[in-house]
Amino acid sequence: MIKKLVIAFIAFILILAVINWYGIATPTKDIEDQSLNPSSKPVVFLLVDSLMDEPLQKAIEEGKAPALEYLAANGNYLPEIVSSYPTMSVSIDSTLLTGTYPDQHRIPALAWFNKEDNRLINYGSSVMEAYNLGFKNILHDTVYNLNQEHLSENVNTIFEKLDERQMNSASLNGLIYRGNQSHSLEIPRILPAFNLLSGEVSVNGPSLLSVGSLSQFNPENNRHNNFWQKLGINDTFTANELKYLIQNDTLLSFTLAYFSDLDQRVHEEGRMDIEGIEEIDKHLQELLNEYPTWEEALEEVIFIVYGDSGHSHIEKDESKALIDLNSLSDTYELSSLGDPIRSEDQVVLAVNSRMAYINLLDDEIGYTEMASHLIEDDRIGFIAWEDERGNHVISPDSDDQLTFKPQGQYVDEYNQEWDLSGDFSILDFSVKGENRIEYGDYPDGLARLYGALHSHDGRYLIVDAKPGHEFIGDYSPTHLGGGGHGSLHEQDSLTPLITTGTDIEPEHKRIVNFKDWILELTSD
Repeated sequence: MIKKLVIAFIAFILILAVINWYGIATPTKDIEDQSLNPSSKPVVFLLVDSLMDEPLQKAIEEGKAPALEYLAANGNYLPEIVSSYPTMSVSIDSTLLTGTYPDQHRIPALAWFNKEDNRLINYGSSVMEAYNLGFKNILHDTVYNLNQEHLSENVNTIFEKLDERQMNSASLNGLIYRGNQSHSLEIPRILPAFNLLSGEVSVNGPSLLSVGSLSQFNPENNRHNNFWQKLGINDTFTANELKYLIQNDTLLSFTLAYFSDLDQRVHEEGRMDIEGIEEIDKHLQELLNEYPTWEEALEEVIFIVYGDSGHSHIEKDESKALIDLNSLSDTYELSSLGDPIRSEDQVVLAVNSRMAYINLLDDEIGYTEMASHLIEDDRIGFIAWEDERGNHVISPDSDDQLTFKPQGQYVDEYNQEWDLSGDFSILDFSVKGENRIEYGDYPDGLARLYGALHSHDGRYLIVDAKPGHEFIGDYSPTHLGGGGHGSLHEQDSLTPLITTGTDIEPEHKRIVNFKDWILELTSD
């Protein structure tokens, strides 16, 4: 194991050194060459990965977030918006852009098993996972497949809907950006040289598409798109691109700007970190300062700030914090990360920090049989699977089982109807008078879990950890003493929303309702 780690680290350093030698292509695009219709009242959506209410309030109280404080004080502040599930950015942002859960948009998580291709998909969670899965696969899945192949063609995005209305939109470093306009991503020269990607990749996106050093507009970002700066997938790059649009009077009907840096800080420092929020706020101050006054900025633009997922604190003690799914190898043949699937492989693990998909390749393994190997671990919140009888959930804290499916006599706060039987406490909800469902620790738990259970083809179970714990498989990143997400629990699932310049709110306080809301905001 140590030898493999050393070899992987050396290989990674060599790749970075060669990239630096070759240089990075910086295909700055001329914004004046675009056929655009700037909006009289543009909507700017600032998607801040891992922004949470409690640390935000603390940052405001300490005077470290004046821009966010100003936006909240002069707009509407909703502290608890329900995210998608799994609470991983690729799935969450797919829900934001399509208005559907993973059962429809078909992006199951950061890591998932593609039955059709017979391989594990991972959009990039750690260097070691990327090394073992193959940098070529990771790059191709992230740069091309995620938006062009994996995101279901049966759903449409906000960008696609606006294009149908002949309205322009933009994505700045967004993970999900599929639209109707063709764009060329310029790939750094070293990647084609090593046969990792072709020299030019064609994708469909919104009117303006910025993806780090692969596609940029602001020449100033040549200083912020180097390999040690994640090739431009960083907050300074995103802020500079948005500032450039403001300076050139080209804010469109809808612009999504993704700020990713806070997530890494919270993973390392924990959910109450406010230094990352302070850095985000500095970028927002710069953007607001592009206008004569902040008051005029709010008069001219509808600003929306949203944190896409929360975090749970992860215990420092490795023996307590980490739930090692490799222990299943005592009973079953587990596929090794990065190796081709063998005929004798029975199980493939797709680990997403605080949740995981356990994929059953062997039809002889029953769901309850697999669950029996996990149910005694009281660090697990629940285990779920679906079959022809419905969706089933069990927990180490219950001797019973919950079974649910859509269309029944029970109605939740989102007017979704459910057929229910068994122990409701497993997903911490209760039923009050007239069969009304009230959710507890797992907000919108039935619909969100249903979405994950039907998110991709194959036979699989979902395991979900209690706060303080996360799952590991081969080379999984860990966050001991820091923050982790992925689970259905409210700590991972509830994040704040700030809106200015409008009194219109989403129909429900859920990200799945954002698409209709944004289309309404841009219809005037």
